[in-house]
Amino acid sequence: MPPEILALVAKPYLLFAVVVLGVLLGVFVEQIRTEVRRRAWLKRNAPRSRGSKDDRHISWLKPQGRSFQQLDGADQLRIVMESDFTIQPLLNKGEARVFRELDRIVIGCNPSWQVMAQVSLGEVLRCKDAQAYSCINSKRVDLLLMDEDCQPRHAIEYQGAGHHQGTSAARDAVKREALRRAGIGYHEVVAGSTTPAELRRLVEKLVDRPGTRNW
Repeated sequence: MPPEILALVAKPYLLFAVVVLGVLLGVFVEQIRTEVRRRAWLKRNAPRSRGSKDDRHISWLKPQGRSFQQLDGADQLRIVMESDFTIQPLLNKGEARVFRELDRIVIGCNPSWQVMAQVSLGEVLRCKDAQAYSCINSKRVDLLLMDEDCQPRHAIEYQGAGHHQGTSAARDAVKREALRRAGIGYHEVVAGSTTPAELRRLVEKLVDRPGTRNW
């Protein structure tokens, strides 16, 4: 037996220290490898643009497309365990005010109808054309009126003070056209312009009375 091994056997605490050092070194190397893979994955999946109305509720770390498929459940769990998550409000203050008022009016018109918030178009629309579907899949509507059969009937978009700036007009046009083709209404509530009375009249026109249908 080599003298180095005999020396370790003769002094157990040295053997223990060597084993612990080896374990720590292995953990350190694995952490480095994990971080390298994580950074490479983030670089591949970082979005081309940020800050849009439709993207603000979707974490920019959310994997998309084929790159996501390369991560198995263990990789995803490892990334999540190494990250910090915080609560993000579903609606901003203006949207929340409209939601509360809209919900109150809708329930008054027909208690079986519901108001849903921040609904992904990919969850309420289908299309056989994969390219067309990809154009709307990640887009969202602020508020959606759903009837007693859980069918989406009308989308309500809240337009704040900075609406129709930049690319928002084009995004809204895409959403409006896709919804129109599916038979779902599209309506806008404009900050500082739409009054509570106007909102009430709109809802009364859109929501079916109990036992009736307007479509």
